[in-house]
Amino acid sequence: MSQKKKVSLSQVVLFQIEQASKQAKLYSQREFDRQGLGITVDQWVLLKIIQEAGSLSQQELAQRSLRDPASITRTLDLLVKRQFVFRQPDPQDRRQFQIGLTKPGYEFVERHMTMVDDHRRRSIAGMSKEEVQTLLTLLKTVQRNMAT
Repeated sequence: MSQKKKVSLSQVVLFQIEQASKQAKLYSQREFDRQGLGITVDQWVLLKIIQEAGSLSQQELAQRSLRDPASITRTLDLLVKRQFVFRQPDPQDRRQFQIGLTKPGYEFVERHMTMVDDHRRRSIAGMSKEEVQTLLTLLKTVQRNMAT
């Protein structure tokens, strides 16, 4: 009978990625709350994706954020209510909506980018540019491996 060597959970790459992600999200949410932003990290991520895309369909937003369409709908409802995003019918496909930032939504993202940039810098503090690039490459490899 073959015995497999037991590996400590702390040595499992996927576990460490998940822990780092959770820690980063907790930190950012505490800072969002402390600064009185009134949104969640997940809402911020959607705002940032929309800002970068200009406009996109709800399906594209779900794909880019790796979230299910139902949770995207609920989150968008909240962001529409806050007047940060708009939905308009897609002229090519009336079953779809194009999502974009409103002027207040764009201004909100711009106003808080310095704080978010600070969070990003904090997350890589103590790493060289080469180490950051290596980490990005490795994480993208893990994502590709797990996407199939």
